Amino acid sequence: MINAEFENIQDTVLKAVSQFQPKLDSILAKDGLLANVTDGAMNFLIGLKNCLLGIVVSIYLLFSKETFIAQAKKVAHALLPAKRCDKVLKISADANYTFIHFLSGKALDSLIIGILAFIGMTLLKMPDYVVLISFIIGITNMIPFFGPFIGAVPSAFLVLLSTPNKTIAFIIFILLLQQFDGNILGPKILGNSLGLSAFWIMFAIFVGGGLFGFAGMILFVPAFAVIYTLFRELIIEKLEKKKLPVSTAYYKTEEEAVYVKNKTESKSEETASSDNQEKDKK
Repeated sequence: MINAEFENIQDTVLKAVSQFQPKLDSILAKDGLLANVTDGAMNFLIGLKNCLLGIVVSIYLLFSKETFIAQAKKVAHALLPAKRCDKVLKISADANYTFIHFLSGKALDSLIIGILAFIGMTLLKMPDYVVLISFIIGITNMIPFFGPFIGAVPSAFLVLLSTPNKTIAFIIFILLLQQFDGNILGPKILGNSLGLSAFWIMFAIFVGGGLFGFAGMILFVPAFAVIYTLFRELIIEKLEKKKLPVSTAYYKTEEEAVYVKNKTESKSEETASSDNQEKDKK
């Protein structure tokens, strides 16, 4: 009887092992579940290490920033002509102001929006994932224009999973919150610090997001604002040298073609008269 029971147990164990062996092989395979979990954990640790190293390096940079700025100015004065050096320092100061003003203002704006989202969801009695959803809304709000929509979609999905009857109320609340941010809070904090139209901000978001991902969608906006300012100043300088109007509104009218034509004709007449005078002198 003991031998018979032992054989039954042995057969049961072997049968179970034969059934679970393919699943075990798939888990232990190179592209299996265990490998994916291991890769995910390694990527998380690498990202955490890079974040900590970035914080340490940032502390050292901020601690000695006056020295680094003075050294950069010394190198610029040593290697560049005076006029070129002043221009480089002016561009650097403008870029510094644009980045700091945009990032600090947008961070403050996003922090306020995240807190308001937490308070609003608490009042609406949505206890599940309130902190997580508020964090998502605040972080994605750093991206101009599209950030609120990027954060609202996964947040609404989480609300739908936890409290489905509150989903419509949550969507209406987020729409009202983003209207408040876009029309009242955002302009009060940031103003028109970038000097870019809506089209160029969207262009910067698309290009930065395509090249550098989420960080590019945030950082490329002030970077493009600096590039746009430099290009605008270059065009204004060229137009002033040609004694042409610098206002964009002027070139929307039909007077522009007549003005440029008259300028060209007057220049050609002046050139012809000066040539004739030189011939008479000779």
